[in-house]
Amino acid sequence: MAWNEPGNNGQRDPWNRKRQGGKSPLDDLLNNARNRLGKMGQGPGSILTGVAVVLVVGLLFSSYTIIGARQAGVVLRFGEYSRTLPPGFHLKLPQPIESVTKVEATRIRSVTDKVAMLTKDENIITIDFTVQYQVDDSRKYLFSLNDPDGTIGAAAEAAVRSAIGSSDMDQILSAAGASLVAQAQETLQKTLDTYDSGLRVTEVSFQNVAPPNEVRDAFDDVNNAREDKQSIENAALAYASKVVPVARGDAARIAAEAAGYKAERVARATGDAARFELLLKQYKAAPEVTRKRLWLETMEQVMAKNPKVIDGSNGRNIINLPALQGSPTAAQPEAGTTGAVVSPPTGNAADKGAQP
Repeated sequence: MAWNEPGNNGQRDPWNRKRQGGKSPLDDLLNNARNRLGKMGQGPGSILTGVAVVLVVGLLFSSYTIIGARQAGVVLRFGEYSRTLPPGFHLKLPQPIESVTKVEATRIRSVTDKVAMLTKDENIITIDFTVQYQVDDSRKYLFSLNDPDGTIGAAAEAAVRSAIGSSDMDQILSAAGASLVAQAQETLQKTLDTYDSGLRVTEVSFQNVAPPNEVRDAFDDVNNAREDKQSIENAALAYASKVVPVARGDAARIAAEAAGYKAERVARATGDAARFELLLKQYKAAPEVTRKRLWLETMEQVMAKNPKVIDGSNGRNIINLPALQGSPTAAQPEAGTTGAVVSPPTGNAADKGAQP
């Protein structure tokens, strides 16, 4: 029969050892421990023993620390800065020798305020601003300033007042006012570095930048007028960018045509002068022949496009010169009309006509 089967009455164990009084070895062990604790509690050193146990347990539990993933642990040894612990599990000396202060190093903190400020041109403006910052140095954050959050609020207001006080109202309300945000952030960071605060400014923003309610309508009118002015200027620039290139193209074309016409006239005049000089040279060499040749060429040009009727009877030449089409109506010579006799020039009169 197995040792744990019913009916065995607990008289046997797996090692075939008998139990006295039906008690297991575990019961004996518990009884011995209870007796020993009872003796400790009955002696004069029982209180000191209990205190020692409590101290040992406390020392064990205070000999380590766990730093969160977004935290930094500043360790103080007898109240003096010792080191900064990164995230993770770390051992340390038990309290009160070393203590750890955990700081939310990566948490983004913010300060928001609404103030009325005086501009450079002595106007009053209301600004809602927000400053976001985080801890850059946990040691400086804990020990350099008594009230870090209050200090950064006052420093932020001073930086914003400095930026607004150095600008005109029109500049603040216009698109150029965006540069004031960067100026205020830079001034604030320099101030915090001067305080050795261990804080880093991540962003500064302005909201609801507007004049006081008493004069808001007048400023709205000014802004509308400024926008209308800008719109008209943009339209004028667009028109100029469209018209000016066309005008420049026309000017370049006219200048090119004028240059071409000039070159043509100069070349033609030069050619005519050269031709006349050649004719003069030939005329001086053979006046009679040159005169007759010029007369024949001229008559050939004049008579080339006109129909001609020549009657050689009775020794007279009859020339019929009809009116050209498209010209004013001219009286047609009657058939058989006697015309002037055309003959080559001779004598001194011809010489005078041939001279230039």
